[in-house]
Amino acid sequence: MSLSSMTGFSRASGSCEGFHWQWEIKSVNGKALDVRFRLPQGFDHLEIAVREAVSRRFKRGNLQIGLVSDGIGTQETLVVNQVVLEQVLLLAEQLGKRLGSEAPRVEGLLALRGVLEPGQASVDEDTAKRRDAKMLESLDEALDNLLKARRAEGAKLADVIGRQLSRIEELTIAARDNPARSVEAISKRLAEQVGRLMNANATFDVDRLHQEAVLIATKADIQEEIDRLFAHVAAARKLVLTPEPAGRSFDFLAQEFNREANTLCSKASDRSLTQAGLDLKTVIDQMREQVQNIE
Repeated sequence: MSLSSMTGFSRASGSCEGFHWQWEIKSVNGKALDVRFRLPQGFDHLEIAVREAVSRRFKRGNLQIGLVSDGIGTQETLVVNQVVLEQVLLLAEQLGKRLGSEAPRVEGLLALRGVLEPGQASVDEDTAKRRDAKMLESLDEALDNLLKARRAEGAKLADVIGRQLSRIEELTIAARDNPARSVEAISKRLAEQVGRLMNANATFDVDRLHQEAVLIATKADIQEEIDRLFAHVAAARKLVLTPEPAGRSFDFLAQEFNREANTLCSKASDRSLTQAGLDLKTVIDQMREQVQNIE
């Protein structure tokens, strides 16, 4: 089976020169391919490469890609907030002139909130390139794992849909071979209807009644719907085996299945045929729910 689902989850981790990270990817149903990110500050430049890696593997689905890091491998530093420091010095100078106090000491200034802020030492360009390359390698691992997960789920979908197609085929065969569709049954039913009309009003034109009976029988014939249902089953089974994304095609076929079942119900002139149409609609609705998960 070649179907692929749009739901799945995967993760992959890695490290480079003391820097550790982990990718987490969650995929759910979507009409198109939509990728959203949760990247730490300073790693936005990876977004383009990540999108390209995703589009090489997937055509549909909403993907949420997160990157987390424990920060190991970065050197924490303290940075002086020059704006805050200048404001503090200005206030200290103004107060010193008014009160005649001594100039503030350095250690006192640095102890004030907002003057000193935590920072990180910048990573040199070569180290950053090596780190980014390793991070993208582990991203590929996470995406490959997600691809496997979606295909495994797709195999389960293919099995479920295969059973539903077999059931649709069985119900279509039952409708085709229903005794109520035999020439004898149709003739008897029409004769009874014409007889009731003749008993009610003897002035009816017999030839006209015959023409109307033929027209009614033609309109009530469900052979075209049965033929199309068989054709849709064959087309759906081919889609199950196609290596290409088949979700949109399956969704269209499910609508066509439903249309034929509705027409069959509206044309049915016997309770047993109506029930066959209703049973078809039930299975088709169940299949449509599964089809929404196919890529």
